[in-house]
Amino acid sequence: MNAPDVPVPLWRQLQAAARVVELVRNGTSGTAAIEGTAAALRAGVQALAFAAWRDMGRAQALRTLLAAKQPPAPADALLCLALALMWRTVDAPYDAFTLVNQVVEAAKRNPATKAQANFLNACLRRFLREREALVAATDADPVALWNHPRWWIERLRRERPQDWQSILTAANAHAPMTLRVNTRKTGIADYLLKLERAGLAARSGGASVVYLEQPVPVRLLPGFEIGLVSVQDAAAQLAAPLLLAGLPATAGLRVLDACAAPGGKTGHLLEISDCAVSALEIDPRRSERIAENLQRLQLKAQLLVADAAKPQDWWDGEPFDAILLDAPCTASGIVRRHPDVRWLRREADIEQLAALQRRMLQTLWALLRPGGRLLYCTCSIFVAEGDGQMQTFLAHNTDAALLPSPGHLMPRNDLKTAGVLDNPLCDHDGFYYALLQKHLA
Repeated sequence: MNAPDVPVPLWRQLQAAARVVELVRNGTSGTAAIEGTAAALRAGVQALAFAAWRDMGRAQALRTLLAAKQPPAPADALLCLALALMWRTVDAPYDAFTLVNQVVEAAKRNPATKAQANFLNACLRRFLREREALVAATDADPVALWNHPRWWIERLRRERPQDWQSILTAANAHAPMTLRVNTRKTGIADYLLKLERAGLAARSGGASVVYLEQPVPVRLLPGFEIGLVSVQDAAAQLAAPLLLAGLPATAGLRVLDACAAPGGKTGHLLEISDCAVSALEIDPRRSERIAENLQRLQLKAQLLVADAAKPQDWWDGEPFDAILLDAPCTASGIVRRHPDVRWLRREADIEQLAALQRRMLQTLWALLRPGGRLLYCTCSIFVAEGDGQMQTFLAHNTDAALLPSPGHLMPRNDLKTAGVLDNPLCDHDGFYYALLQKHLA
């Protein structure tokens, strides 16, 4: 007989969530930090950490008012976690007094924070007494108001003076669960009917896009296990059809998907074409994700574990007809889904990543046949990783022509037009797309 499930105390979840917050501050991605949490705690810790990251700017501003001196890192992470979870009065996830008690318990039971337990208790109880005045005192702080780092806000204001506020507003919202219907196996209308029969409300976003009204575990999606559908943001779904439009969808077409993990775009390429796809990924563990996704979709690609910037290690010398370069970037366009990114990144990361993007773009361009196409994309909202990158490339490569491309897609949250098939992308992450064609010799 299996032992009954024992509820995990809130203080334990708070301990683990504070550790995740601390790790991100030290440069670990939120995904990796959460994956390192005990399995029994993981779901709860993710929910707590995501909620905290979405309000971390406000929490840090409040902590500055409550503590004359910033406490040691473990205690500061726990304090900011608590303030992020309790500063709102309307939709706070826990009763404030319960949360304070559990935070103090978490502090007492952790050697790294035990000495600060009384300090944390005093700060949080003062906040409860003076909540209205303290919150009002932070309203003028843009970091508290927009819950993004100051450099991020200032950069957006310079680059997007007309719409920086709407971009930040969208970034602070919760992203929908967006599906890509495998049109090789079923149609949008048929899959919407399957969802309806399963009791899942959904809307079409055009092409292969379906928006669920409420997120659900993938095991509840009809036909997920046999590849009828995948989870993929609407903006990311533009890549495969944009690259392949106008090219012969035949088995002889050689396509490279560089930086391919976890395989969403690889799968989409194969769903809409019979081309021969090589999926390249530098990380062996992430390459395994590509294999798993292709197996579920019942599709095949050549998997290569290597560095895209070092073709001498993996390229067979035969030029590609089409190349998809989803380049490493700041991921500044997907903070709706990964709210840790805004607190993980530093402004210096932008130029470092832009330099890597330039090298990869130049290297892969040489592997493209004359007349072939390369699609450069990033999930970034910053000009240096989008238009700025492309203008530099075109200035140095006279054999390249820029074809009609979406350019910068800023994050949006608008489901009002979701049922209109000729008006897709009503709710999507931030992305950049530039489609290049190499001149014939």
